[in-house]
Amino acid sequence: MSTQHTEPSAYFDELSAALRGAGVPAEQMASTVAELRGHLAETGSSPEEEFGPAADFAARLGGTAPVAAEPAEKAETWLWTADIYNDRRLLALHGDQGWEVEGLDTLGRFKCRRVPGAALRWEYRRELISGKRRAEVLDRLTPEGWEMCGEWTVFAYFKRPKAASEGPAAALDTLPARPGRWLFLSRKGKLLVAVWLLMVIGAVSVSLVDVFDMPPYTVVFVSLFGLVGALIGLKRDAIKGCQG
Repeated sequence: MSTQHTEPSAYFDELSAALRGAGVPAEQMASTVAELRGHLAETGSSPEEEFGPAADFAARLGGTAPVAAEPAEKAETWLWTADIYNDRRLLALHGDQGWEVEGLDTLGRFKCRRVPGAALRWEYRRELISGKRRAEVLDRLTPEGWEMCGEWTVFAYFKRPKAASEGPAAALDTLPARPGRWLFLSRKGKLLVAVWLLMVIGAVSVSLVDVFDMPPYTVVFVSLFGLVGALIGLKRDAIKGCQG
């Protein structure tokens, strides 16, 4: 016995109306529906098979944006950073926890936001983007629903809600607690930082010996003392930035 399905246009009309009634902003509603249409075109399946009944799916997709009546103070914010050997893995992990990257600050930290009760899983990708590559990357990714969410040196980061690729599986029922850390370094990243610090200490030591004619052990002590003080200051500033 065959199952009768709604025409995609009628389905998405019903979905749009339901999202509008749920208070989803018009611009984001149109973007979400366009992404879902693109996903459906790729799979070749019917909207009911892929997403379920329009009304039920709209109720889940209400989390693609904060509900208009949701108090702004309920939104969680978080700043964190990682090295280039670790960033894509962590973006995937935190995206699955509902964290949406809204940009990168001048220190290269990801500025994230999440609204409890209205969160959706996000997926991310990193692309090398410089010179002529910028237009090529944007032309390739934009039709697939990817939106640039930040740039750092020669890298660009893109995001899209997982509803575009996973349908109902993108909804989040419960949210893990916000991680207590802000810095995530891979083993290779830690090794590079250690090498850099040793180079700094060496350069400072040579300068002090030449300028002040200090004994080597005094130079090492002064260098280490200054390094510890600098690290404490950086940590204090970073904590203030995360809380701000």
